Amino acid sequence: MTLARKLTILLLGYEIIPKTVSTRDRGGRFVMAEPICAYLIETAKGHVLFDTGVNADNIRDPVRREEYFMSRGWLAPPIVLPEHDFLAQLKSVGVAPGDIKDVVLSHVHCDHTGHLKHLRHANIWIQRIEHDYAFSDHGNLAVFNDDFDFPDMKWRIVDGDFEVMPGIEGIFTRGHMPGHQSLVVTLPKSGVKVLTADAGDLWENFEEEVLPGESCDDVAALASIRKLKAIAQERAGELILLHDPVRVQKLKLAPEFYE
Repeated sequence: MTLARKLTILLLGYEIIPKTVSTRDRGGRFVMAEPICAYLIETAKGHVLFDTGVNADNIRDPVRREEYFMSRGWLAPPIVLPEHDFLAQLKSVGVAPGDIKDVVLSHVHCDHTGHLKHLRHANIWIQRIEHDYAFSDHGNLAVFNDDFDFPDMKWRIVDGDFEVMPGIEGIFTRGHMPGHQSLVVTLPKSGVKVLTADAGDLWENFEEEVLPGESCDDVAALASIRKLKAIAQERAGELILLHDPVRVQKLKLAPEFYE
């Protein structure tokens, strides 16, 4: 029996990136404003959060903005307006950070790890290969280790597909990053929602099986896209894309929710 009761999508800002970051060898002349989202799941055992957005403190402070974004070659820092504020959105739906018992981290890029600092009391579910990568000498300019390198972090290390609890499944989707994972949520009324994270940013990644522009393993990346499509088809589910700027406009966003 599923323990998931409600899914709330938090729109936490936008990142400004070349389209080729999302679609391999496509759209070289275009720049995209892609949404940054996180997903709050109310369950019979407390709240689960999938990803945490970007740390806006690194954007607002001019010195940190230069250090974290502009000096690393970003076109522009992410945009986080007041209505995108993570803590304010949680408060608007009656949830405090302390109410979140589990966090599933899709991967360690900075637009997913930014608010882990508020969630150090929670279990942080991560693939072993991603955890190893995060604490290696990776040199990845989009990974900000000070988002998550705290001695009191409660890491829950997993290998491959796993179950957080009945109705919430972690799906290993290597490709964009070594230990990338997606999430499948089964809701009592809305059915199956496949939260893709960065396995594919845009609808064309899935519709036309276009590889992500950033990939550590192209064979695995394509297999992951097909894996998520198969889950959605077999379970009559819906693919919920994290970074698609068109499809996000058709979703229910906080304080609205799916149940």
